[in-house]
Amino acid sequence: MKIVVIGGTGLIGTKLVNLLRQRGHEVLAASPASGVNAVTGEGLAAALAGAQVVVDVANSPSFEDKAVLEFFEKSGRNLLAAEAAAGVQHHVALSVVGTDRLLDSGYFRAKMAQETLIKAGKIPYTIVHATQFFEFLGGIAQSGADGDTVRLSPALVQPISSDDVAAATADYTLAAPVNGTVEIAGPECVSLAALVQRYLTNIGDARHVVPDPEALYFGVRLNDKSLMPGNDARLGTVNFATWFSQSKKPA
Repeated sequence: MKIVVIGGTGLIGTKLVNLLRQRGHEVLAASPASGVNAVTGEGLAAALAGAQVVVDVANSPSFEDKAVLEFFEKSGRNLLAAEAAAGVQHHVALSVVGTDRLLDSGYFRAKMAQETLIKAGKIPYTIVHATQFFEFLGGIAQSGADGDTVRLSPALVQPISSDDVAAATADYTLAAPVNGTVEIAGPECVSLAALVQRYLTNIGDARHVVPDPEALYFGVRLNDKSLMPGNDARLGTVNFATWFSQSKKPA
């Protein structure tokens, strides 16, 4: 089976491409560097020729409200149109747990716009909602940086490793479309502030995390339900300790 992975050279894309190839499939890792640009449409028709499945794990290079919305709307429309022309049978997209609860954020409004396009399209689909990646903890810390302290919400999260994300996405890619949303999460539930404090301590960063219920998470005030998956989420096996011990160069 031919599978095209949009964003196939990124963090999740690289792992996903390798997993699908190991299972014997013809996989094209598509990205602007390989001449395939979903935002402009460049190279899409040629890349999708003969493909049965397209997996979109690409992310916007900018999180600025206008830019990120434009990225997901343009790439979404171009992808779905090219898939229809190519006879693609399954569209898989990676998104975020709680997207519909986080619409005060321009980024999550853009992800919701992407999901709306997929649901309104004619291509059978599976939307995979993932919780926060361990690999993004450094960026989350920076988002709350305030001098020698980091202010972050104490809201609950259930973080997941990129390996678990790639493994789950590979399984959903090879399964029948669900024409709906599935959730994936890590095995442990923890306070966001406590998790980032643990991360900073482990990498030798002396900054202190201050739990602050009013602290914004990329523009959104969180509660304990904002980022948490439902009871039927698929759970990964990699916890923070295992992830950190296996990470040669934590982000």
